[in-house]
Amino acid sequence: MFIINPDPYSLPCYRIGPFRTSDLAKNHNLPDNNSIDRYFDNRFGENRFVYTENGRGAINLALERLDLKSGDVVTILTTSGNFYISGCVTKEIEKFCLWSREFTPDTKAIFLNHEFGFPYEHPEKLKEYGLPIIEDCANTFFSKGIGADPGTIGDYVIYSFPKTFPLQVGGLLVGDNLNGLHCDSIVNMELLRYIKNVLSEYIDHKDVIVEKRMDNYNYLKYKFHELGFPERFALTAGVMPGVFMFKSETEKIDLPNLKKYYYNHGVQCSVFYGEEAFFIPVHQELNQEDLDYFVEIFKSFLKSNNNQ
Repeated sequence: MFIINPDPYSLPCYRIGPFRTSDLAKNHNLPDNNSIDRYFDNRFGENRFVYTENGRGAINLALERLDLKSGDVVTILTTSGNFYISGCVTKEIEKFCLWSREFTPDTKAIFLNHEFGFPYEHPEKLKEYGLPIIEDCANTFFSKGIGADPGTIGDYVIYSFPKTFPLQVGGLLVGDNLNGLHCDSIVNMELLRYIKNVLSEYIDHKDVIVEKRMDNYNYLKYKFHELGFPERFALTAGVMPGVFMFKSETEKIDLPNLKKYYYNHGVQCSVFYGEEAFFIPVHQELNQEDLDYFVEIFKSFLKSNNNQ
């Protein structure tokens, strides 16, 4: 059985990303390993990437290199087209210029966000605008797309490692014009050593990570569909989902209260603001019992609200 309404001092801890408390010791004891550099050399090309402390740092460096003026506009596009965009993105843009969800006469760059692991379809068509493109691939490190794959059309591409791997820090900026940027000037050497050790440990498990996430996604898709709540994004071959998101359009529920309810049971989650949709973890470190726990929390929430 699962404990519903547990003592708040005895909560489990489920995050959107795969990092777990047990990874502290494991990561600390990993041997020095630079094999991740060879992987990135083969994937992106030599001297085309720099490590950053996080994804926000990679966004900042990319924007810095575009020489934007305060009145310029960065137009943000997303997979869903929903107005929602993380403050982690907009706050970085606001350090340089303005942003918009539409093209304007002052648009000087495009920021393309592949949301939640689900790629923007045919991103190569954006090249027709003749503007520099920053691709936000924070959640699409391994995802394949319809048309050009994520990370292959941007002038700059950013990644956030905690979205995919069990660590707490680390990002990457990929691009052709990174002259003068050296990873040791962006990330201190001790932290860089840690990031490389963890990535090197897990990079050979790519296929397992993707397969496990897809299995978890399909399991949750089945369970929530049984309850009348279908998936928000269709999972296609080659996509590594960052979350499981379901729609609640036909069954109106109080999503902000659902968020509080999940957090009161130790589960990180959120509302997909602007839509009747909600997302929960789906990462590769979750087993079937964890997923069943998520389902039982949801069923308990529905029952408690129906009885009010």
